[in-house]
Amino acid sequence: MLGLRRAFAALLPLPPLPRAGSPPAAAMSTLLINQERYAWLRELGLQEENPGVYNGRWGGRGQVVTTYCPANNEPIASVRQGNLEDYEETVKKAKEAWKVWADIPAPKRGEIVRQIGDALRQKIKILGSLVSLEMGKIFVEGVGEVQEYVDVCDYAVGLSRMIGGPILPSERPGHALIEQWNPVGLVGVITAFNFPVAVYGWNSAIAMICGNACLWKGAPTTSLVSVAVTKIIAKVLEDNKLPGAICSLVCGGADIGTAMARDERMDLLSFTGSTKVGKQVALMVQERFGRSLLELGGNNAIIVFEDADLNLVIPSALFAAVGTAGQRCTTARRLFLHESIHDEVVAKLAKAYAQVRIGDPWDSDTLYGPLHTKEAVKMFLDAVEQAKQQGGSVVCGGKVINRPGNYVEPTIVTGLPHNAPIVHTETFAPILYVLKFKEEEEVFAWNNEVKQGLSSSIFTKDLGRIFRWLGPKGSDCGIVNVNIPTSGAEIGGAFGGEKHTGGGRESGSDSWKLYMRRSTCTINYSKDLPLAQGIKFQ
Repeated sequence: MLGLRRAFAALLPLPPLPRAGSPPAAAMSTLLINQERYAWLRELGLQEENPGVYNGRWGGRGQVVTTYCPANNEPIASVRQGNLEDYEETVKKAKEAWKVWADIPAPKRGEIVRQIGDALRQKIKILGSLVSLEMGKIFVEGVGEVQEYVDVCDYAVGLSRMIGGPILPSERPGHALIEQWNPVGLVGVITAFNFPVAVYGWNSAIAMICGNACLWKGAPTTSLVSVAVTKIIAKVLEDNKLPGAICSLVCGGADIGTAMARDERMDLLSFTGSTKVGKQVALMVQERFGRSLLELGGNNAIIVFEDADLNLVIPSALFAAVGTAGQRCTTARRLFLHESIHDEVVAKLAKAYAQVRIGDPWDSDTLYGPLHTKEAVKMFLDAVEQAKQQGGSVVCGGKVINRPGNYVEPTIVTGLPHNAPIVHTETFAPILYVLKFKEEEEVFAWNNEVKQGLSSSIFTKDLGRIFRWLGPKGSDCGIVNVNIPTSGAEIGGAFGGEKHTGGGRESGSDSWKLYMRRSTCTINYSKDLPLAQGIKFQ
């Protein structure tokens, strides 16, 4: 549900693109939204300048930020962000809206979430196109991301009739012992540029059926996606005569993110971003004894044993390392190959890399699009240079592609030791470090030696090895796969990781519990007052 670039996208301010006033007419004419080719943007309710605050009504009194298409670095449209006054007003309205929402039975809340899912279905291709245009991922991934939100809505509808606690046996006669679950209240959601729809969907759909109101701050560089998604949700709420502030939006930068982290009225703060910024968020939330749900960095590994089916390995490694131009939190950044198959796999993988179709992300034939920002391109080049300095050899890639936009070559680096500093650094770019190993025990240890613990995968046919990998001395990650890539998680399982990945869990399984508070309740329906543990106090 994301590395160093996510930090800047989710919480920190951008370079000086914003302006305090409206763009002049000349600037307006250069916006993509005013070109006939992109007229479909208006079908999402977007315009040249868009209000970036929603709390039942649209507004915003902060700076105007223009977002750019990573495929050509041309301006798309602008969003007027919220300031701290907008934030304060929105929190108050969200807390009031929660009073209405919490009184609605959970299955009825599920019906509203079902309608949100249906509304997203109706706009799935056009919203996916916006994700592709503003974030830079290929069209099928953009549509897939919206589908993920739809799937979570479907999941949440069923969950709305299932959440709850057990009735436990009481040791005291005439007593009932039950577990009661209630919504926490207001859930703040800070999301990153690389999944500008899905991560909010994971959080909001589950939080809503649990009875919470949500306040969303998306990445400034994907503000148009945040506005478009909120417009879809807002119409569903308005059609059902519910307060729009149940799903509030405040687009903004560091001031808004910091306010959310420090605000005691924020009953749970879900943050997706880098470990560095996540640590700052965690400290601010913990200082007020608040709750946080952290989805942070990942330095994910694929381990390929000598008995692996290479017909599965090559496409899996390709998708995991190159998909989304290496900008997934679950992207494979380390590929451990048994020494007996190292050279064969590298040769086959390099051949597969050469066949990757690079182009405009909205072109249906494209498999690989641009990095999100110019800054990400610089980070890519810096990492390649460091890899060379530390003894690595670039098998393929390593350069910027000579075309408009933020395109770099997908890159394979060999010859580095498993503990090279650059190998232990999560670079949010399509760089795959290929490393040799000899024994199972050593490579399991190497998988676990990085600070993050998000996703991991092995390729083998050895049943004993599979269960050792899944066991206490195997992978220490939150996602532990066998014979599939590190990326592409399903919504039915809990998504998240260990160690510096933050420990949070979103989406499926029992992740709903993070959005609720638990009370253990003892009810005496007898006329006696026995004490637990047989204590006599008389």
